[in-house]
Amino acid sequence: MPVSHKIVLHFPPDQTGQPVVWRLSKDYNLMFNILRASISPDDEGTMLLDLQGEEADYQRAMDFLSGLGIRLQPLAKDVRRDEDKCTHCGACVTACPPAALAMARPEMSVTFDPDLCVGCEACIKLCPVRAMELRI
Repeated sequence: MPVSHKIVLHFPPDQTGQPVVWRLSKDYNLMFNILRASISPDDEGTMLLDLQGEEADYQRAMDFLSGLGIRLQPLAKDVRRDEDKCTHCGACVTACPPAALAMARPEMSVTFDPDLCVGCEACIKLCPVRAMELRI
C-alpha cells in the first residue's frame, strides 16, 4: 500500500551536486514533490520533499540517503503549536502559504493541520506569543 512521507534532507557539501532525487525515483520507485529547497554546489543544502511509494522502497531509500551522509529529518518533527500559549490572534494564518493554519468561523479560533504544513517556518517568525515552535 502506498505511503506518503514529508522529509527534510540536509546535504553535506560533497552531495549537493549529485542526482540524489533522481535516484530516489529511478532506483527506489518513489514519486517526489520538492516543496522547498536551498542547495548550492559545494556548500551545505536542505530540501523538503514529499515522497510517495511503497513503505519498503521508502525504507531502502532512507538507508541509501543515510549512507551518503545525508541527514534525514521527518517533517512531523518540525513545526508544532503549543495549545496553551496560542491566543488565536490569527497572525500566523496570513503567513501560511499552504493554509495549514486557518481561522475557524464563527468561533474565530486558529486551527492547525500538520499534514498540510510544508515547514516554511513563516508562522514561527510571526507568532507574537511564540505558540508556533520548531521541534528538535
